[in-house]
Amino acid sequence: MSPAPGLWITFEGGDGSGKSTQAERLARWIGERGRTVLQTREPGGTEVGGLIRRIVLHHRGDIAPRAEALLYAADRAHHVATLVRPALARGEVVIQDRYLDSSVAYQGAGRVLDAAQVRDLSLWAAEDALPDVTVLLDIDPADARRRLDAADKPFDRLEAEQAEFHGRVRDAYLRLAEAEPERFLVVDAAQDPDDIAAVIRARIAVHL
Repeated sequence: MSPAPGLWITFEGGDGSGKSTQAERLARWIGERGRTVLQTREPGGTEVGGLIRRIVLHHRGDIAPRAEALLYAADRAHHVATLVRPALARGEVVIQDRYLDSSVAYQGAGRVLDAAQVRDLSLWAAEDALPDVTVLLDIDPADARRRLDAADKPFDRLEAEQAEFHGRVRDAYLRLAEAEPERFLVVDAAQDPDDIAAVIRARIAVHL
């Protein structure tokens, strides 16, 4: 028998939307059904990505917006080529925290760069690779900030941005989802985590 085809699922949303929690829950649920799951993230899913992550999220000086976008694209090129594509070729399920839609939202809208150029840069870096399903956990930025405050940990460079920045990010995410409804699943992140997980499982089940 030929191996099951690989499946690529990405999680998107503002900081504090619960992406990591839901990605972990989904990975556990899929693993219980006998599939091999690779959990990863951008930036930082590889050794090279870890170095880039420290720069883009924890460097205390200014980074020019275009330089920031290029750093994310560099991480993406290496991550897809060395980790994601090989896992999919083996028939694994890849569950990824953030991908190119984050760059369009954060560097495109948040940093007020040209969103189409940012997306094209990411597609070039990743050789046009797109996920099978993108789960967008939509949350009001004010609610997300309250969650982050309650977590009582230092903010990274993007989490520390002002409300206007995060408002632009949310609007950009919703426009992306509206433009590609066949790829995106938009879920209200204010719901109970169990209800969110059930909605996500229902969408993913048809791909398994």
